[in-house]
Amino acid sequence: MRSSNPVFSRRGFSRDNGYAGFNAQQPQAGGPVVGTQGSPYAQGTATNPYATNPYAQQDLQTGAPQAPARTGVMTIDDVVARTAMTLGTVVLTAVLAWVLLPVDPANLGTSYGIAIGAALVALVLALVQSFKRKPSPPLILAYAAFEGVFLGVISSAVSTYIADGVVAQAVLGTMAVFAGVLIAYKMRWIRVTRRFYGFVMAAAMGFILLMAANLLFSVFGGGDGLGFRSGGLGIMFGVIGIILGACFLALDFKQVEDGVAYGAPREESWLAAFGLTMTLVWIYLEMLRLFSILQGDD
Repeated sequence: MRSSNPVFSRRGFSRDNGYAGFNAQQPQAGGPVVGTQGSPYAQGTATNPYATNPYAQQDLQTGAPQAPARTGVMTIDDVVARTAMTLGTVVLTAVLAWVLLPVDPANLGTSYGIAIGAALVALVLALVQSFKRKPSPPLILAYAAFEGVFLGVISSAVSTYIADGVVAQAVLGTMAVFAGVLIAYKMRWIRVTRRFYGFVMAAAMGFILLMAANLLFSVFGGGDGLGFRSGGLGIMFGVIGIILGACFLALDFKQVEDGVAYGAPREESWLAAFGLTMTLVWIYLEMLRLFSILQGDD
């Protein structure tokens, strides 16, 4: 599965040379599949790694995906269940970190050190998973656990030093973005095309490079570096970050849709959960930063 996250994007449930549904029509029940050349799950294509998978079946006359004769293929229920497990792990470890590692002047350095360490471990685990050919549930859950520790400490710090309501606002904002993008995607108001994918990836890489430059300037020059994390620029880049997160969600939804339609193995639902979790963490952090800036300006 190709993750929509720009750093970890490598392979996908996709049609059209590995992209999720770009320049291809969604398969209709009883109708022919259009634009399936290069799909890793379309039976009979040269690049399909699951061409011999007995669970990925197609009608030989129409080319339309058939309902699997037995279990073994990914379903929406599988994706929902795995995503619930990974997000549940994030929430659980975040709550534990908040309770067990309270942020106060007496242990501020220790708490921040643990948060940074957990974030680095989560990044390494995410990179390892992104380069594995198959999903590793223990690895994905470990990533979620360390990511939760990082989020718990950061959220506690924001709640303690900025405003109590910021964390709740960020959670509600993340849920609202998820629900809004899901509705827009199901209503086909958002169409994932090759151009859409290219624009999102280019914008995301530019955003990440700017944030990295800002971090370097802040480390060596002090303050907020280039000013991308505070004031008017901070608000603008916070909104941009949230919009990018919404675009990532649209790519994630398309990838899941393609995986289900083309009979991806059930284990691939872990990669879907992995990508969705990373995207939701991205949106939450951008929401938290945006609301923190807005509260600080009051």
